[in-house]
Amino acid sequence: MRSAVSVEAVRRAERAAMSLLPEGTLMQRAAAGLAAVVVGELSAARGGVYGARVVLLVGAGANGGDALWAGARLRGRGARVDAVLVAGAVHEEGLAGFRAAGGRVHRVADVPDGGLEAGFGDLLGRADVVVDGILGIGGRPGLDDATAALLDLAAPDACVVAVDLPSGVDPDTGAVGSGAVRADVTVTFGVLKAALLLPPAGQHAGRVELVDIGLDPADLTATEVASLDVADLAAAWPWPHAGDDKYRRGVLGVVAGGRGYTGAAVLCTGAAVRSGAGMVRYVGPDEPTALVRARWPEVVPGDGRVQAWVLGPGLDPDAGDGQADRVRDALGTDLPCLVDAGALDLLPPRRDAPTLLTPHAGELARLLTRLGEPTERADVEARPLEHARAAARLTGATVLLKGATTVVVPPGGSPAGGGPVLTQRDGPAWLATAGSGDVLAGVAGTLLAAGLDPLLAGAVAAAVHGRAGALASAGGPLDAGRLLDAVPGAVAALRDWPT
Repeated sequence: MRSAVSVEAVRRAERAAMSLLPEGTLMQRAAAGLAAVVVGELSAARGGVYGARVVLLVGAGANGGDALWAGARLRGRGARVDAVLVAGAVHEEGLAGFRAAGGRVHRVADVPDGGLEAGFGDLLGRADVVVDGILGIGGRPGLDDATAALLDLAAPDACVVAVDLPSGVDPDTGAVGSGAVRADVTVTFGVLKAALLLPPAGQHAGRVELVDIGLDPADLTATEVASLDVADLAAAWPWPHAGDDKYRRGVLGVVAGGRGYTGAAVLCTGAAVRSGAGMVRYVGPDEPTALVRARWPEVVPGDGRVQAWVLGPGLDPDAGDGQADRVRDALGTDLPCLVDAGALDLLPPRRDAPTLLTPHAGELARLLTRLGEPTERADVEARPLEHARAAARLTGATVLLKGATTVVVPPGGSPAGGGPVLTQRDGPAWLATAGSGDVLAGVAGTLLAAGLDPLLAGAVAAAVHGRAGALASAGGPLDAGRLLDAVPGAVAALRDWPT
């Protein structure tokens, strides 16, 4: 499991370590790790460090100090290194060490207004690597216009390496402001910061390299955000045993589709079949029932014993086809329910039984607005964690917010409410296709019926869904049918998927 902590926890661990070490030790360890990653990037891109051009964008804090000390090390390897000081203050010891190593220093403050391109265009435009040492864990979303304009001067093929975090992101929530850095690589120190696992900041981080600087793991136990790795997924998956029957494996009930969206019923029930449900029951109107039976003869039509429900994929609550009443009946039971799409409009204010909500950004905005917190889709996309937590707090349900990075928030919205926030980013962008969410709902429903709690069921299903997308896509477009076909292979591969 990849675990990330809050800024408060990082600062506490750093203070504890610094009390036991000579002054400056942590910064020197961070600088050594940062320099090693830059060396690796230069070696891969141009065969070596000597003669390479590196530009450091240096802020006022410790991040700037890390960048300056790393720059001094790169000078010792024969690179040309220029430091552009973007703030009025600077880490003085780092600056002195950088100058002593032969680094060149430039100040944004010395350039006349409007003269950034003339002052730094050639320098940044010829850089092989640009190191973002502007802001760190003390940063907030967004960069000022001048700093953002400076970043725009970098060559398109320059490798951007962020120090600890991409500048312009919120370290705890993952929110991203205007002009935030988009890094190719982020070198983070001691422990992952929450933003690196959260959207949208995680998409700004590129590849994340974690450098051990000697923080005590005992000071880093308060996990805020986590991402399941393949070992976690394999341990959580409900593998069948020789003595199991279909009821022990889990019977899933599905209320999906309707007269207008018949395909959702076929995809959702098929995903449950393909992901290993012991039995699947489909409840719905005649037309989608006939299509489900034709495609999946093992699915049992009509009411009967189930151990969990999937409610809502492709469902129109105003269609008058009886599906809304079926959803309300299921929500009135004490069985675990996955509530998706159209069924979200039928969700009661609170439900005591285990409940997993699976909205996309637009559906979550609509749900929050109905619950008394007016929200637009753009608000959710800008601050997904904040809004998923709000929905979890208001409904008492686990909330899985779909997106390029899936966020699964426990009831109550915080670690105290049932564990850390879980995030998964396992699939390709090609997964954003019609029917993909119906497949996800079927896989997650299988896990609920098998007895997994909603938080774990949501995260595991999101990971398997993403890995099935990677298998089905192979780098190119995919459709929901091919995604569905790849689910068994993605499950089987959990036991030996390359890490």
